[in-house]
Amino acid sequence: MIFQRALRRELVSTAGAVFTTLFTITITITLIKILGQAAGGKVASQDVIALIGFAALNYLPIIFTLTGFISVLMVVTRSYQDSEMVVWFASGQSLARWIKPVMSFGLPIVALTAALSFVVTPWANRQSAEFRERFEKREDIARVSPGKFQESASADRIFFVEGVSGDSSKVRNVFVNTVTNGRTSVVVAKEGTVAIDPQGDKFLVMSQGRRYDGMNDQADFRIMEFERYGVLVGRQSGAVAGDKSARSLPTQDLLADPNSFNMGELHWRIAVPLMCLLLMLLAIPLSFVNPRGGRSGNLLIALLLVVIYLNMINVFQAAVVQKRLSVVVAWWPIHLLAALVVTGLFLWRLNVNSARHPSVLWGRFKRAVFFRKEARG
Repeated sequence: MIFQRALRRELVSTAGAVFTTLFTITITITLIKILGQAAGGKVASQDVIALIGFAALNYLPIIFTLTGFISVLMVVTRSYQDSEMVVWFASGQSLARWIKPVMSFGLPIVALTAALSFVVTPWANRQSAEFRERFEKREDIARVSPGKFQESASADRIFFVEGVSGDSSKVRNVFVNTVTNGRTSVVVAKEGTVAIDPQGDKFLVMSQGRRYDGMNDQADFRIMEFERYGVLVGRQSGAVAGDKSARSLPTQDLLADPNSFNMGELHWRIAVPLMCLLLMLLAIPLSFVNPRGGRSGNLLIALLLVVIYLNMINVFQAAVVQKRLSVVVAWWPIHLLAALVVTGLFLWRLNVNSARHPSVLWGRFKRAVFFRKEARG
């Protein structure tokens, strides 16, 4: 009991450090990406924090999976390096006795990963899509940042304003360049206000300005001065629909509409918590290192196995999406194979002193070769 409590305590502290590192890296990369989108006018600046939060929720299932795997791998590897495992084995305990404390630490992580995969991540994807769609449906003038040229949603108009009021209803020193069927229209005005007509359409009503009209390939332009001039900047639109892709659908909706894309997404949601569980079990026998040797070998093997596992899941998911396999057939083989690998590694470590163990047989073979060379010499 004392050993199990100490092990759980060490696993929790290690997991905290690993999670903090992975989460910080993820947040930093996401922050850079979304700030770039905000600077490019693809998302609203006031939505940046919310979008980062939704993106973080989307990455959490994989982060928790890697956290559990790396934590178990680091703790058990340290026990080998500090020769604690020698004492453990000398007291008559086997490597299989580590399964219970590791599972008491890991099962809450598996449950949390399942909740994130089946419930939270689809909700976060829907919310992120709604924020982006709401920004896309805003009128053109509401997207304009002071001192910056901004293209309209229809890509036929460029806006520039020197200043915008807090509610974006008033602008000053306005420049609007519109190109339609080869004709260019440039409007400049000292100020403008946003007005809504009875049909719900929004207009930018400019005052005290000029309009220049002409063809792109001709030098003559028509110049008009005006007191008031209106430009349509936004039509009345319906409610935000949100993302309807498989990644954003609730799990019950995936089951209600079993097309190939929905079943591929369901395959992924099932795979993540199962992968989380099996990787933590895999880390126990995979953590063996020679105390007098380095620890890089088992870490490289662990990284390779994780990459293979993820790629196999993606291959089976693609097969479901392409209708080459049904989700009923595709969801279990890769996890069964992983379970067999875990079982094989446990048997390898538990029977390491057996006369038929591959390492013992290999050692005998090398000694036989050596003595044969000595005899010939």
